[in-house]
Amino acid sequence: MRTFIAIDLEPEIKKTLTLLIQELSLQDKERRSVKWVRKEGMHLTLKFLGEIKEDKVSQIENVLKKTVKDFSPFSMKIQGTGSFPSGKKNPRVFWVGVKDEKNIKALQSLVEDEMEKLGFPKERREFHPHLTLGRVKIFSDLGQILAQLDQYRERHFGEMLVKKITFFRSILKPTGAEYSILSEIELK
Repeated sequence: MRTFIAIDLEPEIKKTLTLLIQELSLQDKERRSVKWVRKEGMHLTLKFLGEIKEDKVSQIENVLKKTVKDFSPFSMKIQGTGSFPSGKKNPRVFWVGVKDEKNIKALQSLVEDEMEKLGFPKERREFHPHLTLGRVKIFSDLGQILAQLDQYRERHFGEMLVKKITFFRSILKPTGAEYSILSEIELK
């Protein structure tokens, strides 16, 4: 089964980001060059595990419980927009930023280290907390989307208290990935 560990978003933030995606997608209506994220797919990925055997689920859950046992809930601000790679005419990903990254980076680093001990390779790229809005499928004229996105470069989209991390299963389908929760691990 395909799995990952993430911070799930509160419904109000998902609603706000869905409205932003609807607005941005109007700039791409005819070309359909961007695969926009659906509300149920909105989360902040801490660690992508990939394919695992079912008998590994409880081991990962136990390690996650131990990993976050001394980690207190913290505030996460959703603010700003951009694209990866930044400053390019042909971006691959459109995103919304996450401010006050210190706690998120600390949590992600703990999860990364503990998952490495279980045999999951450590991510080589630096962790940049963000929420993906859409992935570019066809490199066409994305100027209008980039201009629209730039208008929200500093905008505040909400704030939430991170009280848990979620261990997700992802099933790839022609219509897009479907997610189900394997477990939720509360921060203390």
